[in-house]
Amino acid sequence: MNILRLAGDMTHLISVIVLLLKIHTIKSCAGISLKTQELYALVFVSRYMNIFTDFISLYNTIMKLIFLGTSFSIVWYMRYHKIVRRSYDKDQDTFRHYFLVLPCLILALLINERFTFKEIMWTFSLYLEAVAILPQLVLLQRTKNTDNLTVQYIFLLGAYRALYILNWIYRYFTEPDYIHWITWISGLVQTILYGDFFYYYFLSWKNNVKLQLPA
Repeated sequence: MNILRLAGDMTHLISVIVLLLKIHTIKSCAGISLKTQELYALVFVSRYMNIFTDFISLYNTIMKLIFLGTSFSIVWYMRYHKIVRRSYDKDQDTFRHYFLVLPCLILALLINERFTFKEIMWTFSLYLEAVAILPQLVLLQRTKNTDNLTVQYIFLLGAYRALYILNWIYRYFTEPDYIHWITWISGLVQTILYGDFFYYYFLSWKNNVKLQLPA
């Protein structure tokens, strides 16, 4: 594992910690899309179906368990915790996220590296992760809820994927026959979706002001 892959993993982990900190400590999920969190839970379930059958490393297994556990914990908090769920912007979080699931599954059935159940589920998770942030970005645009923890959570998610792209570039030039077009294109699409958010994030950072999204 190279430093870029490790940095990407740690950035992803920190993003989850930031979100859990907001939910558990402040007892608020305002500005957070339950639809996006449900999609991420589905991403991790479909991606890590081999967790108990294919051992890669202790690090790999621990990270899988963390992301599975935290994703379902977040969904539970937002759906069932009597205090946290009161702050959920249900009326604004109306993106029909289930419309993303079927096209991603069909695409995984049509375009994959091997036509096996595990491979199709893995490919499905890549396609779904690429678009899972859409409900969150739409909610952010609607509510203009740019509190610090929400903004940092979204930024860290985007940064994690950007670091993974750098990792892929590094591995392409240092490892023979390292070519994974499905992973690369899915990751690139995911990063592009953050483009508008990154632009306004860096403007706010440069001017040392609170992030302001256009009307």
